[in-house]
Amino acid sequence: MFKIAKDKIIGAIIILIGALLGVFYTLGSFVDYLMESLWNVPQGFDITSSWLGLDLFDWRLFVVAPLTLVVVLVAIIAIWIGYSMLTTPAPVPLEELEEELAAEEEELALEEEREED
Repeated sequence: MFKIAKDKIIGAIIILIGALLGVFYTLGSFVDYLMESLWNVPQGFDITSSWLGLDLFDWRLFVVAPLTLVVVLVAIIAIWIGYSMLTTPAPVPLEELEEELAAEEEELALEEEREED
């Protein structure tokens, strides 16, 4: 038996899914559009006529679905950024940080003088 690493199997599955998705998207968008517009085929690329009353190879579906997905993803990212900004505490003013650093430096200098004595 061949022993294949788990990550190689996952990689092969991703390649297969990507290739099938590319073929499906090309047939559904570009080929269907060409068939309807240039080649005057009224049904377009219509292998599966309908699924729940929806033409799976309608080129308009292949334009609207990715755009909708992009808009939803951008909205989710905006919500995440807004939530992060809302729940993150305000930063400490720079003047306070400088005062703390100066105090720590003075403490270190005093400790060094004590050690030398």
